[in-house]
Amino acid sequence: MALTPVAEALAMVLDGAKPLASETLPLAQCAGRVLAEDVPALRTQPPFPASAMDGYAVRAVDIATVPAGLAGIGESAAGRGYPGVVGPGQAVRIFTGAPVPDGADTILIQEDSRRLADGAIEALASVAQGKSVRPAGMDFAAGDIVLARGRVLDAAALGLAAAANHAALPVVRRPRVAILATGDELRRPGEKPGPDEIIASNTFSTAAIVASHGGEAIDLGIARDRLDDLADAIARALSADADVLVTLGGASVGDHDLVQKALTEAGMALAFWKIAMRPGKPMMTGRLGPMRVLGLPGNSVSSFVCSVLFVAPLLRRLAGLPDAPPPVAARLGAAMKANDEREDYVRAGVEATAGELVATPFAVQDSSMLSTLAAADGLIVRAPHAPAAMQGEPCSVLMLR
Repeated sequence: MALTPVAEALAMVLDGAKPLASETLPLAQCAGRVLAEDVPALRTQPPFPASAMDGYAVRAVDIATVPAGLAGIGESAAGRGYPGVVGPGQAVRIFTGAPVPDGADTILIQEDSRRLADGAIEALASVAQGKSVRPAGMDFAAGDIVLARGRVLDAAALGLAAAANHAALPVVRRPRVAILATGDELRRPGEKPGPDEIIASNTFSTAAIVASHGGEAIDLGIARDRLDDLADAIARALSADADVLVTLGGASVGDHDLVQKALTEAGMALAFWKIAMRPGKPMMTGRLGPMRVLGLPGNSVSSFVCSVLFVAPLLRRLAGLPDAPPPVAARLGAAMKANDEREDYVRAGVEATAGELVATPFAVQDSSMLSTLAAADGLIVRAPHAPAAMQGEPCSVLMLR
C-alpha cells in the first residue's frame, strides 16, 4: 500500500468536519468556548449619562467665568442618583459612574474646585460643555450585536456579555473524544508492572492535547490484544456518543496488531492507513457510523506527533476554534542530512538569537523517547526528499511551546 502524503491525509481527516451543535451554558462555564450565535445587547450601556470623574455636576454656562460660586444642593453616587434638577448657579456632588442629574451638562472635577462654608462650591476652572460626561449608549445600545458568532470567549468577551445582561450564552458543543490504549504490555500509572510490561503514557498526553484544543476526553482504559476486548471498547465508545475515537497502538502489521481488524469488523470504513511521515507512519483513519476514528501508533513520540498534526486540527474544526498557528521560519542550529520519501518532524530546541529563531535538532530522534519530546520547543519540518542542509540555512518549525 502506498504511503499517504501528510497534506492529503490531513485533508481526509478534516473532510466534512464542521462545528458541532450548540448548547447554552452559564457564563461561568463559557471561558474558552466558541459562540454559536451572534449576541445582541439586552440593555444600553451606560443606561444614563454618567460621570467619568469625581467632582460636581454643573452647567457649563455657570462656570464660564471663574472663580464662580455655586450652591451645593445634593449628591449623586453610583446606584443612588440625585432625583432633582440642577438649576442656574447650582452644583451636585458626584462620583465616578454616578448618573448626571437633569439640568447639568458637564463635570467640574474636584481638583478644580474648593468647598466653601454652608455647602457652597467655588469653581476654579471653566469647563467645556459635556466634559467628563459619558453619554447614554456610549459603549453599546440595546439590540447592538456586541459579539459575533465564532468568537472565542476570552475574559474581555465574557465581561462584555455580562455587561450586556446575558447570564448564559449559546456555544459550540465540545467534541467528545474517546481514548483507547491497546496492548498486553500496558499498565496504568501507579501500578507495578511485570518484567515484560510498561506504563501506559500515551493516554495522558493525548487527553491533554484533546483538552487544549477544545475537546472533552473520555478514557476507555486499556484493551488487551484480543478481538473481543477491542470490540467491547469500541462498543463503549459508540454508547458514550463519542464524536471521535482515538486508539493508541495496535495499528501496525504485527501478529498482535488487531485494532484495524476490530474496527473493520465493527463496520469502520477505512479512509487511509500509513502516512509518508516520520515519526507516525502506521496511522489510520476512518468512519464508524457518525464517529470519526483515528488510529495512532503506539510509540510515544509517534502518537504525540500524530495527535498534534491530525487530532488537534480535527478537534479545533469540530469545536469551531480557529486553526492553530502554522510553522514559523527559523534557521538551523546544526546541519541535517538529506531526507528520504517521508516528511520528517524532528524534535529540536528553539532559541531566539539576534532577532531570529534558531532551531537545533536533538542528536537522538528515537520515537520512544519522551524525555527529548518534553525538552523540545518545536518540531523541525523536513519535506520529503529535502536535500542536506547546513547550519544556518532556513527551516520551518512547528512550535510546541
